Amino acid sequence: MTTWSIDPLPVPDGPDDPGLRELAHVTNAVDRELWGSDDFRRTTRELLESLRDDPYERHVVLGARDGGALLGYALLHLPRRENTHTGALELGVLPEHRRRGIGTALHAAALAHARADGRTRLTASTDQRVEPAPGTGTLAPPTGEGLVAADDAGVRFARRHGWDLEQVARYSVLDVPRDGDAAAREHVARLRADAEAHAGPDYRLLAWSAPTPADYAEQFAALQTEMSADDPHAGFEQDTQEWDAERVRRGEQTWAAQGRALLVMCAEHVPTRTLAAYTDLLVPDEPGEYVHQYDTLVARAHRGRRLGMLVKTANVQRLVDELPAVRRIGTWNAEENRWMLAINVALGFRPAGGSGEWQLRLDGRGDA
Repeated sequence: MTTWSIDPLPVPDGPDDPGLRELAHVTNAVDRELWGSDDFRRTTRELLESLRDDPYERHVVLGARDGGALLGYALLHLPRRENTHTGALELGVLPEHRRRGIGTALHAAALAHARADGRTRLTASTDQRVEPAPGTGTLAPPTGEGLVAADDAGVRFARRHGWDLEQVARYSVLDVPRDGDAAAREHVARLRADAEAHAGPDYRLLAWSAPTPADYAEQFAALQTEMSADDPHAGFEQDTQEWDAERVRRGEQTWAAQGRALLVMCAEHVPTRTLAAYTDLLVPDEPGEYVHQYDTLVARAHRGRRLGMLVKTANVQRLVDELPAVRRIGTWNAEENRWMLAINVALGFRPAGGSGEWQLRLDGRGDA
């Protein structure tokens, strides 16, 4: 007999809202069980701000409750500016309450909301601590790069409900070179020196923490538009995000409200005063041992000069100097993004898991 129900969760009043604390507890418990660590833990501030509607995205929050206790959640993120035909779904159920039909009910409720909003495509991820070795019992995406285990619970759930595997992403971790690890620090320094030699005197480094300096806001927005266009999309039917200075400011305000900041490193083409490349690290206000490597891009007109390696090595050195508590940097890359993976591997990033990236066509054979 079913004793639980699926209901919309009210918008929290603030980071101390009891319902928000409960939602954060459940989402973090799901991630901890999957990854075996708290590196992906979301604070109530982060979760609250990620669920606030803004001009670029709105959100649907659903919960499965039994006797008042939250057992699982579905978070549906619906773009408002570009990609208004799509949405992104996060779904999780506490380990001790699985295999009761709760995930299926949350999935059906989220799809009903997506269809009512006119969405024809949804995306979702299934995480894995280790990418399986080639062989039977694995699935490969149409890109031909990367694998997921066919018997993984999340993979089985996605396939059962009509989702298509479009891409596999690699999760990589860099152990930050500290004062006591001279060899690792010298390795990063050598890579930076080599990149500087290839870039030559026409390029210089610029570093800032958000907010972006006013003189560079529009240029930084242009790089993020190019990032949206160039990031490997596999079979996902997605439009390019168009960025401007206002959108950059809005994003920085959201990060700040979440209690996080961006450490940005850019390469500027000196003769034209044009930003040619950038990378950024997403850092909590009170950093612990872990930070997230966010975006990295070299503009098309400036590729072939090792600017990607230049900005990344310089930002790692900056992190070592400014945030001595940090021990690990984590990052995600599409398995077919061989250029960025090559830079990360050369820096010392090691594979630490990954994800299957899925798409559901709601105007076709998708689950009802």
